[in-house]
Amino acid sequence: MSDALGPDLISDLPDGIIETILIHLPIRDATRTSILSTRWRNIWCSISHLVFDEKSFPISVGNGHGQGRQLLHERVVKFISKVLLVHQGPIHKFQITHRSLLTFLEMDEWILFLSRNGVKDLTLDFGVYEFFIMPTCLFDCEKLTRLELSRCELYPPVSFKGFVNLKRLDLNQVLISSKAIERLVSTCPLLECLSLKRCDCLALTISAPKLKYVHLYGEFKDICLVDMPLLVELFVSMYMPHDDLDLEQSSNCNFVKFLSGVPNLKRLDGFVHFTKYLSIGNDPRHHAMMYNNLECIQMGPVSFKDKKEILVVLRLIRSSPNLKELHISGMSDIQVSTYTEDLDFWEKEYPSDSILSKLKVVELKEMSGVPCEIEFIKFLLGSSPVLEKMFIIPYIGNREYLLQMSAKLMEFRKASTKAEIYFTCPVYPIRVSPGFRD
Repeated sequence: MSDALGPDLISDLPDGIIETILIHLPIRDATRTSILSTRWRNIWCSISHLVFDEKSFPISVGNGHGQGRQLLHERVVKFISKVLLVHQGPIHKFQITHRSLLTFLEMDEWILFLSRNGVKDLTLDFGVYEFFIMPTCLFDCEKLTRLELSRCELYPPVSFKGFVNLKRLDLNQVLISSKAIERLVSTCPLLECLSLKRCDCLALTISAPKLKYVHLYGEFKDICLVDMPLLVELFVSMYMPHDDLDLEQSSNCNFVKFLSGVPNLKRLDGFVHFTKYLSIGNDPRHHAMMYNNLECIQMGPVSFKDKKEILVVLRLIRSSPNLKELHISGMSDIQVSTYTEDLDFWEKEYPSDSILSKLKVVELKEMSGVPCEIEFIKFLLGSSPVLEKMFIIPYIGNREYLLQMSAKLMEFRKASTKAEIYFTCPVYPIRVSPGFRD
């Protein structure tokens, strides 16, 4: 047949190329390639990447409720179990991101199988259904380099010595204790990326010398970062428990606890209660650390009626001599008419000797026009000799007031002769550049 129809190019492909093709197909389609030729019949049984997602199965059975959902669940479970049953060789990547699984009775068997087949990259995400208890055999997966878990309960056994090869850990809505996270992180000596999302009510002390990227999102009671000389990016969207929002200043400074262990940051993103959290404790000005590699800061909302939050922002930017981008969001609910200003505050705290020698881009959003916001803008304009663009996006309010605010800004001294300042809002865009220069 080869002589009559020409060479069988599909069958003559090298094994490595065939596996690459199969890896990039949905697993359902990969199994169907067994009909292409005798040589392809069983090759899919040895592919090292098994991904079970929405593309691997019919989107729905029936109406997606009741018996239809149960039938889809049974088909999904049967298909996964059958693939694992006939699989041969190592499994380097195993991923389930299918939202039709209703129970997890087979999970123990699946994880046990993976632990015996050298799994390196494991992702388990079952969407919006019930939490499941992760079997302890997970901690026998000694070759893991990446682990992503969602909506499960995780209890590392006392005998667990760590994932010695793990480089990335992502936990999303995982029920786990603070102590368990700390032990898990500290026993992964090669860990470079850590993401904790909605693992709430945690008080954490994290120590990981190899970490480069940290993403924290959710409700945290306390966070302390220790010994992270390689950390370059820190993203924090932090909700403090309601009872902690009005804490009196304590003897321990949160600014120091959080940021003293990350001297080589290049990017810092802090949202929700992050600035509030850093302001709790002794005056952060006593913290003498410099962040010489920090190039981009994004924070908000910052309350410009809270002097301690303002001091946190000032301390950060004054401790970052190579800062290039600054993005700050204010608190749009501040009422200018009822705002009371301590006239001595900026006279005492104004960092008039600061030179932000590398700052090129500033974006200030949700500005209400209160005096401390105006003084902050004045400080940035007067301290940034290479500033190129400043975007001021005020909270939508009275048009006359916005015009008065833009006129006031034009009176300030500007250290940069090239700065372009854009004073805009969704309703009344006003460009005050060029011409808004000394």
